[in-house]
Amino acid sequence: MGAISKVFGEFEFAYHNQFHKAFSAPASLVIAKKYWLSSLEDYAPHQIVHAAKRVISTQEFLPSIAIFIRACEEGLDLFGLPSTHQAYLEACRAPSPKVDFSWSHEAVYLAGKSSSWFVLANQSEATALPLFRYHYELLCRRVLRGEELIIEHPTPIPEKVSRQLSAAEKKEKIAKMKAELGL
Repeated sequence: MGAISKVFGEFEFAYHNQFHKAFSAPASLVIAKKYWLSSLEDYAPHQIVHAAKRVISTQEFLPSIAIFIRACEEGLDLFGLPSTHQAYLEACRAPSPKVDFSWSHEAVYLAGKSSSWFVLANQSEATALPLFRYHYELLCRRVLRGEELIIEHPTPIPEKVSRQLSAAEKKEKIAKMKAELGL
């Protein structure tokens, strides 16, 4: 609630007359703060405060919650996250092997992987971008909540096998693989 109170304090100072007209009754201010708190729960406190400063510097009138949420989403750079379109272009242009590319943020790689590298490479932007946006926004929300995303690198196959399997062990492994594959 501290970030919301700070935002409303800044709104009161920046939009003095509008603010007091909108929240003339103390009860309406309390209701508004609770509503904003529930609407902004996915954003970090410093991102909310940063969005307030951005809105105040660009908006002539007291902002709606929709305008404020857009300002919060534009603050992805505070977490090292590129915009959705920049992330999409990065994912589309990254060379293979994708896992070894130097990504601007782990969320870009994971959104590309979830969207399917094949789709990103072979479908039009009109088709692929909405799919990528969906996965990227889910990952961005996780980052905003403080979760650390990790790109898992596959374990490489060893150059040499340290010991040869016996015929019985080979048959056992083949039977296990067939069972796993349903053959």
